[in-house]
Amino acid sequence: MTRTSNRTYWATGTAVLLALLFAVAATVASASGGDGDGSRTSARAPGLYSPDAGFARDMAVHHQQAVEMSFIVRDRTKDEPVRGLAYDIANTQANQRGMLLGWLDLWGLPKVVADEPPMSWMGNAGHGAAGHGAAGHGAAGHGAAGHDMSGHDMPGHDMGGATAKPGALMPGMATKEELAQLGAAEGRDAEVLYLQLMTDHHKGGVAMAQGCAQQCETPAERALAQGMVEAQQSELTLMADMLKQRGSAPRG
Repeated sequence: MTRTSNRTYWATGTAVLLALLFAVAATVASASGGDGDGSRTSARAPGLYSPDAGFARDMAVHHQQAVEMSFIVRDRTKDEPVRGLAYDIANTQANQRGMLLGWLDLWGLPKVVADEPPMSWMGNAGHGAAGHGAAGHGAAGHGAAGHDMSGHDMPGHDMGGATAKPGALMPGMATKEELAQLGAAEGRDAEVLYLQLMTDHHKGGVAMAQGCAQQCETPAERALAQGMVEAQQSELTLMADMLKQRGSAPRG
Protein backbone atom coordinates (compact mmCIF):
# COMPACT_ATOMS: atom_id res chain seq x y z
CA MET A 1 0.00 0.00 0.00
CA THR A 2 1.36 3.45 -0.95
CA ARG A 3 1.86 6.33 1.43
CA THR A 4 -0.98 8.14 -0.36
CA SER A 5 -3.33 5.22 0.22
CA ASN A 6 -2.29 5.05 3.87
CA ARG A 7 -3.03 8.74 4.32
CA THR A 8 -6.42 8.42 2.65
CA TYR A 9 -7.50 5.39 4.67
CA TRP A 10 -6.24 7.01 7.89
CA ALA A 11 -8.17 10.16 7.05
CA THR A 12 -11.31 8.13 6.36
CA GLY A 13 -11.09 6.40 9.72
CA THR A 14 -10.49 9.68 11.48
CA ALA A 15 -13.47 11.23 9.70
CA VAL A 16 -15.75 8.47 10.96
CA LEU A 17 -14.72 9.18 14.55
CA LEU A 18 -15.08 12.93 14.14
CA ALA A 19 -18.45 12.46 12.46
CA LEU A 20 -19.68 10.36 15.34
CA LEU A 21 -18.64 12.98 17.88
CA PHE A 22 -20.04 15.86 15.84
CA ALA A 23 -23.26 14.05 15.00
CA VAL A 24 -23.79 12.95 18.60
CA ALA A 25 -23.65 16.56 19.75
CA ALA A 26 -25.87 17.81 16.94
CA THR A 27 -28.42 15.04 17.22
CA VAL A 28 -28.63 15.12 21.01
CA ALA A 29 -29.05 18.89 21.00
CA SER A 30 -31.83 18.84 18.42
CA ALA A 31 -33.53 15.77 19.84
CA SER A 32 -33.51 16.84 23.46
CA GLY A 33 -34.80 20.30 22.72
CA GLY A 34 -32.42 21.56 25.39
CA ASP A 35 -34.13 19.71 28.24
CA GLY A 36 -31.38 17.17 28.67
CA ASP A 37 -33.71 14.20 28.21
CA GLY A 38 -31.44 11.80 26.35
CA SER A 39 -34.24 9.25 26.03
CA ARG A 40 -35.79 11.36 23.26
CA THR A 41 -32.71 11.19 21.01
CA SER A 42 -33.61 7.96 19.23
CA ALA A 43 -37.21 9.16 18.74
CA ARG A 44 -35.96 12.13 16.72
CA ALA A 45 -33.39 10.26 14.64
CA PRO A 46 -34.04 10.33 10.86
CA GLY A 47 -36.32 7.62 9.51
CA LEU A 48 -35.15 4.75 7.32
CA TYR A 49 -36.47 6.34 4.12
CA SER A 50 -35.91 9.96 5.11
CA PRO A 51 -33.92 12.34 2.89
CA ASP A 52 -31.25 12.43 5.63
CA ALA A 53 -30.72 8.67 5.54
CA GLY A 54 -31.21 8.30 1.79
CA PHE A 55 -28.69 11.01 1.02
CA ALA A 56 -26.14 9.49 3.38
CA ARG A 57 -26.48 6.07 1.74
CA ASP A 58 -26.51 7.28 -1.85
CA MET A 59 -23.77 9.88 -1.55
CA ALA A 60 -21.51 7.35 0.19
CA VAL A 61 -21.83 5.15 -2.91
CA HIS A 62 -21.41 8.11 -5.28
CA HIS A 63 -18.30 9.29 -3.42
CA GLN A 64 -16.72 5.84 -3.41
CA GLN A 65 -16.66 5.78 -7.19
CA ALA A 66 -15.00 9.21 -7.29
CA VAL A 67 -12.30 7.88 -4.96
CA GLU A 68 -11.88 4.82 -7.18
CA MET A 69 -11.53 6.88 -10.37
CA SER A 70 -9.05 9.21 -8.71
CA PHE A 71 -6.79 6.34 -7.67
CA ILE A 72 -6.98 4.89 -11.17
CA VAL A 73 -5.85 8.08 -12.90
CA ARG A 74 -2.97 8.63 -10.47
CA ASP A 75 -1.49 5.41 -11.82
CA ARG A 76 -2.15 6.28 -15.47
CA THR A 77 -0.46 9.69 -15.77
CA LYS A 78 2.55 11.60 -14.47
CA ASP A 79 0.88 14.98 -14.93
CA GLU A 80 1.14 16.67 -11.54
CA PRO A 81 -1.88 19.00 -11.85
CA VAL A 82 -4.16 16.05 -12.64
CA ARG A 83 -2.55 13.86 -10.02
CA GLY A 84 -2.90 16.65 -7.46
CA LEU A 85 -6.57 17.17 -8.29
CA ALA A 86 -7.18 13.43 -8.10
CA TYR A 87 -5.55 13.26 -4.66
CA ASP A 88 -7.60 16.20 -3.40
CA ILE A 89 -10.86 14.65 -4.65
CA ALA A 90 -10.02 11.22 -3.23
CA ASN A 91 -9.03 12.63 0.14
CA THR A 92 -12.00 14.99 0.43
CA GLN A 93 -14.62 12.50 -0.69
CA ALA A 94 -13.20 9.67 1.44
CA ASN A 95 -13.46 11.98 4.46
CA GLN A 96 -17.01 13.00 3.60
CA ARG A 97 -17.98 9.38 2.98
CA GLY A 98 -16.73 8.53 6.45
CA MET A 99 -18.95 11.24 7.93
CA LEU A 100 -22.02 9.98 6.08
CA LEU A 101 -21.48 6.38 7.15
CA GLY A 102 -20.77 7.55 10.69
CA TRP A 103 -24.14 9.31 10.82
CA LEU A 104 -25.92 6.16 9.67
CA ASP A 105 -24.20 4.21 12.44
CA LEU A 106 -25.16 6.86 14.98
CA TRP A 107 -28.79 6.82 13.86
CA GLY A 108 -28.88 3.03 14.05
CA LEU A 109 -29.79 2.82 10.34
CA PRO A 110 -28.48 0.34 7.76
CA LYS A 111 -26.00 1.32 5.08
CA VAL A 112 -27.90 -0.89 2.63
CA VAL A 113 -31.67 -0.95 2.09
CA ALA A 114 -32.54 -3.69 -0.38
CA ASP A 115 -35.81 -2.17 -1.61
CA GLU A 116 -34.67 1.45 -2.05
CA PRO A 117 -34.08 2.75 -5.60
CA PRO A 118 -31.20 5.22 -5.83
CA MET A 119 -32.16 8.80 -5.01
CA SER A 120 -35.84 7.97 -4.38
CA TRP A 121 -35.51 10.02 -1.18
CA MET A 122 -35.38 13.18 -3.32
CA GLY A 123 -39.14 12.87 -3.68
CA ASN A 124 -39.62 12.23 0.04
CA ALA A 125 -39.97 15.80 1.30
CA GLY A 126 -41.77 15.75 4.61
CA HIS A 127 -40.99 12.08 5.27
CA GLY A 128 -38.13 12.61 7.70
CA ALA A 129 -39.85 11.54 10.92
CA ALA A 130 -38.31 8.65 12.79
CA GLY A 131 -41.52 6.66 12.60
CA HIS A 132 -41.38 6.54 8.80
CA GLY A 133 -39.96 3.06 8.43
CA ALA A 134 -40.34 0.12 6.08
CA ALA A 135 -43.86 -0.69 7.16
CA GLY A 136 -45.15 2.75 6.27
CA HIS A 137 -43.19 3.24 3.10
CA GLY A 138 -45.31 1.59 0.46
CA ALA A 139 -44.50 -0.97 -2.15
CA ALA A 140 -42.11 0.95 -4.36
CA GLY A 141 -38.70 -0.69 -4.17
CA HIS A 142 -35.57 0.99 -2.81
CA GLY A 143 -31.79 0.06 -2.77
CA ALA A 144 -28.69 2.14 -3.34
CA ALA A 145 -25.82 1.68 -0.98
CA GLY A 146 -25.41 -2.02 -1.61
CA HIS A 147 -25.24 -1.82 -5.41
CA ASP A 148 -22.18 -2.23 -7.61
CA MET A 149 -20.67 1.26 -7.70
CA SER A 150 -19.56 0.96 -11.33
CA GLY A 151 -23.10 0.83 -12.69
CA HIS A 152 -25.76 -1.59 -13.86
CA ASP A 153 -26.88 -2.83 -17.21
CA MET A 154 -30.08 -0.82 -17.19
CA PRO A 155 -31.69 1.81 -19.39
CA GLY A 156 -31.44 5.47 -18.43
CA HIS A 157 -33.67 6.15 -15.44
CA ASP A 158 -35.03 9.24 -13.71
CA MET A 159 -34.19 9.96 -10.06
CA GLY A 160 -35.50 13.02 -8.34
CA GLY A 161 -35.57 14.96 -11.60
CA ALA A 162 -32.07 13.82 -12.66
CA THR A 163 -31.47 11.06 -15.19
CA ALA A 164 -28.81 8.37 -15.01
CA LYS A 165 -27.32 7.26 -18.32
CA PRO A 166 -27.75 3.61 -19.37
CA GLY A 167 -25.50 1.35 -17.31
CA ALA A 168 -24.96 3.88 -14.51
CA LEU A 169 -26.34 3.48 -11.00
CA MET A 170 -26.96 7.19 -10.36
CA PRO A 171 -26.73 10.45 -12.33
CA GLY A 172 -23.13 11.35 -13.05
CA MET A 173 -21.71 7.94 -12.20
CA ALA A 174 -19.47 6.14 -14.68
CA THR A 175 -20.37 2.77 -16.17
CA LYS A 176 -18.25 -0.36 -15.90
CA GLU A 177 -17.13 0.16 -19.48
CA GLU A 178 -16.00 3.74 -18.80
CA LEU A 179 -14.03 2.65 -15.73
CA ALA A 180 -12.35 -0.03 -17.85
CA GLN A 181 -11.48 2.59 -20.48
CA LEU A 182 -9.96 4.82 -17.82
CA GLY A 183 -7.91 1.94 -16.47
CA ALA A 184 -6.56 1.16 -19.93
CA ALA A 185 -5.78 4.75 -20.97
CA GLU A 186 -2.42 6.44 -20.41
CA GLY A 187 -0.98 9.94 -20.38
CA ARG A 188 -3.08 12.68 -21.95
CA ASP A 189 -5.86 10.26 -22.92
CA ALA A 190 -6.22 9.18 -19.29
CA GLU A 191 -6.18 12.80 -18.11
CA VAL A 192 -8.90 13.91 -20.53
CA LEU A 193 -11.13 10.91 -19.83
CA TYR A 194 -10.74 11.33 -16.08
CA LEU A 195 -11.58 15.03 -16.23
CA GLN A 196 -14.63 14.33 -18.40
CA LEU A 197 -15.85 11.48 -16.20
CA MET A 198 -15.29 13.49 -13.02
CA THR A 199 -17.08 16.48 -14.53
CA ASP A 200 -20.14 14.30 -15.15
CA HIS A 201 -19.73 12.81 -11.66
CA HIS A 202 -19.61 16.22 -10.00
CA LYS A 203 -22.68 17.43 -11.88
CA GLY A 204 -24.63 14.45 -10.58
CA GLY A 205 -23.20 14.95 -7.10
CA VAL A 206 -24.13 18.63 -7.05
CA ALA A 207 -27.74 17.83 -7.96
CA MET A 208 -27.95 15.25 -5.19
CA ALA A 209 -26.30 17.52 -2.61
CA GLN A 210 -28.67 20.34 -3.49
CA GLY A 211 -31.54 17.95 -2.78
CA CYS A 212 -30.22 17.27 0.72
CA ALA A 213 -29.50 20.95 1.35
CA GLN A 214 -33.18 21.61 0.65
CA GLN A 215 -34.78 18.52 2.23
CA CYS A 216 -32.56 17.06 4.95
CA GLU A 217 -33.56 17.94 8.52
CA THR A 218 -30.22 17.34 10.25
CA PRO A 219 -28.41 20.73 10.38
CA ALA A 220 -24.91 19.25 10.19
CA GLU A 221 -25.85 17.14 7.18
CA ARG A 222 -27.45 20.09 5.40
CA ALA A 223 -24.29 22.10 6.00
CA LEU A 224 -22.13 19.27 4.64
CA ALA A 225 -24.34 19.00 1.54
CA GLN A 226 -24.15 22.75 0.88
CA GLY A 227 -20.38 22.58 1.27
CA MET A 228 -20.29 19.81 -1.32
CA VAL A 229 -22.29 21.95 -3.74
CA GLU A 230 -19.93 24.89 -3.43
CA ALA A 231 -16.70 22.87 -3.56
CA GLN A 232 -17.74 20.73 -6.50
CA GLN A 233 -19.01 23.71 -8.49
CA SER A 234 -15.59 25.28 -8.02
CA GLU A 235 -13.89 22.07 -9.17
CA LEU A 236 -16.18 21.97 -12.23
CA THR A 237 -14.75 25.32 -13.30
CA LEU A 238 -11.21 24.09 -12.66
CA MET A 239 -11.74 20.89 -14.65
CA ALA A 240 -13.23 22.79 -17.59
CA ASP A 241 -10.04 24.91 -17.67
CA MET A 242 -7.85 21.80 -17.43
CA LEU A 243 -9.71 20.16 -20.31
CA LYS A 244 -9.32 23.31 -22.41
CA GLN A 245 -5.57 23.26 -21.74
CA ARG A 246 -5.53 19.72 -23.15
CA GLY A 247 -7.50 20.63 -26.28
CA SER A 248 -10.71 19.08 -25.06
CA ALA A 249 -13.97 19.98 -23.30
CA PRO A 250 -16.60 18.47 -21.00
CA ARG A 251 -18.91 15.96 -22.64
CA GLY A 252 -22.49 16.85 -23.49
